[in-house]
Amino acid sequence: MMHRLASAVLAPVLALVAAMLITSGVVVFVGASPVEFWQVILTWPDNRNLLNVVNQASMIFLSATAAAIGFRMNLFNIGVEGQYRVASYVAAVFAGGAFLPGALNIVVSILLAMAAGAAWAAIPAILKVTRGVSEVISTIMLNAIAVFLVGYLLSNYGEKAGDGRRTTPLAEDSMLAGFAPFEERDGAIWTLALLAIVVGLAFWFVINRTRFGFDLRATGMNESAAVASGVSVKRMVVISMMLSGAVAGLIWLPTLFAETSSGNYFSSSVFQANLGFTGIAVALLGRNNPVGIGLGSLLFAFLSVQSNRLEFAGVDVSNDVVLVTQGVIVLTIVIAYEVVGRWRAAAEQRAVRAALDDTADKKEVGV
Repeated sequence: MMHRLASAVLAPVLALVAAMLITSGVVVFVGASPVEFWQVILTWPDNRNLLNVVNQASMIFLSATAAAIGFRMNLFNIGVEGQYRVASYVAAVFAGGAFLPGALNIVVSILLAMAAGAAWAAIPAILKVTRGVSEVISTIMLNAIAVFLVGYLLSNYGEKAGDGRRTTPLAEDSMLAGFAPFEERDGAIWTLALLAIVVGLAFWFVINRTRFGFDLRATGMNESAAVASGVSVKRMVVISMMLSGAVAGLIWLPTLFAETSSGNYFSSSVFQANLGFTGIAVALLGRNNPVGIGLGSLLFAFLSVQSNRLEFAGVDVSNDVVLVTQGVIVLTIVIAYEVVGRWRAAAEQRAVRAALDDTADKKEVGV
């Protein structure tokens, strides 16, 4: 019990301490004060920033869950970034077209986004099971293709707005007001941030309480044993990649349908890129577990939102230093889990050896 507690708590604590020390070294290297840096970063956010943390965390959680579905069976879906870009564009085009009224327009847009993400993710899955193409290579290439494809469609079929192009802004009845726990000027928690909770619960249930989840975990741990027990690995690869892509399709939807005064649409200036890569880091940080992913999402969102305060606080450090912190956290936690895992294995071996020696001594006394 103590060993499990140590593995669950000690490794993240060690990783965070190491990340703070390394980041402090970087801050000193660029000629700033690490004390001032951490004072700003670790200050409790005001109400507006607190809501920003929650909203950002919901999108990061969806992204990390999409990556974790693949990781569970040793599939490295690096293409979350491209999948949610394509899906976001499809959803924005349909929702902006207002083909259906109000809530129905939102629901169908969500389903279309999931279908688009799943279809984009099916490409590397099919290449892998039919041609043996590594999903790492194909998904990276598809990320680049997604950028050019969406850019081409936006440039040729989008509305002209200033110097750029965008999809048609959503009608007022296709926007969701959100929840405002503080004053109205502080903003609101996006309604579709609830998707993160729904997806998190569904992910836990499917992985831990269904035959599909068992097959997924079994294939990830030992593919040969899974095949021997009747699992079709090729089928599992295609299904899990498509599920991963479907969840990736949800990533940007909370902000697309959030009520704003400037209008809701897809354009290069409002689309939040790189959430796919952030999700991969958080999935690794959270050990592909919904609770761990949730905590990791809040941590990354907190660091990201707080970094915007560095300039206003007069700290002479670029907020990009926080990206260094996030990267170091992922690196150190992988190392920390490995170190703690070896320590736990050695402790268990010592305990077994001591128990065997004790049993042998009792037999000798009995003789």
